[in-house]
Amino acid sequence: MDSRTTGNAPEIVDLRSDTLTRPTAEMRAAMTAAEVGDDDYGEDPTVRALEAETAAALGKEAAVLTPSGTMANQIAILLHTRPGDSVICEDGAHIYVYETGGGAALAGVQFDLVPLAERMSDAAIEARCRPEQIHAATTTLLCVENTHNRAAGRVLAAREMARIAAKAQALGLRAHCDGARLWNAAVAAGEPEHALVAGYDTVAVCFSKGLGAPVGSALAGPAAAMNRVRKLRKRLGGGMRQAGVLAAAALFGLRARSRLAEDHRRAAALARGLQSLSTPARAIEVEISDPPTNMVYWRVQGADGDALAAALAGRGTRMLHVGGGWLRAVTHLEITDAGVERALECVGATIRE
Repeated sequence: MDSRTTGNAPEIVDLRSDTLTRPTAEMRAAMTAAEVGDDDYGEDPTVRALEAETAAALGKEAAVLTPSGTMANQIAILLHTRPGDSVICEDGAHIYVYETGGGAALAGVQFDLVPLAERMSDAAIEARCRPEQIHAATTTLLCVENTHNRAAGRVLAAREMARIAAKAQALGLRAHCDGARLWNAAVAAGEPEHALVAGYDTVAVCFSKGLGAPVGSALAGPAAAMNRVRKLRKRLGGGMRQAGVLAAAALFGLRARSRLAEDHRRAAALARGLQSLSTPARAIEVEISDPPTNMVYWRVQGADGDALAAALAGRGTRMLHVGGGWLRAVTHLEITDAGVERALECVGATIRE
């Protein structure tokens, strides 16, 4: 399914985010059939199965289910830092831009940003690492986002990820991967998830984006650290009861993650279609990761992004204006080939006005 209808309203192709997916009939059936218990007591068998399978996929000793990716990332920061520490991450990173100042409010840390163009180079990391001294906010943690949302879904392959982790280790830093879309990175790079995050102390992954589950993320790492993670989760209000109903949906998506290649193929087709609509009078810039994942960023030269997004929505195609005239389109399991074609028709009609 790629459209949404409300009464007699026109069909809508919703490309704003891969968080918009609704459980399929098969996923709902898995949720209904889930064996459950009290997860706060560690007694939910479906949650335990999800955590074990997630940890195995990531090559880590253990994993802990969390209600959201934001909570998983914030627990990781609390785990690895002390108030007053500094954290290195890239400009536009989710933990810096989209988590409501959680790093400062909850963990009392500050962030030192690496420009996206520097791709977390060794020199860029070293330049932003603050050593232990009386005047400095000592750097204790490095975070990398893979795929990187604000970099058009950019993929860091295993070789790059290993280099970044090795540099962090050489500088005496802990390393955390915000892998909300790590499943996409693995499919795009043609490398298993555990190879991408082998050198990282902790990894956060999300089940409610490309995998299509309605709720849920996980934080994985050493078993001893996960004991602390459970306490931090409880402190933040993330302890759950019969969470196996949600874990069953996450397991269903996890086991079907190879289908993400279809999302990537459709995003690439959308990018090519947008490029074909560019004219000297209405030049269109398009950004997509190489290799492609499920995100396309684009803008029309001189166009107001909010107005363009509103005009497209009026024709039945929703995309997200992320600033500077750039619109983000994200393919997901509810977007078909026909949905991509309809979106391109809407864009073409809109920019010809």
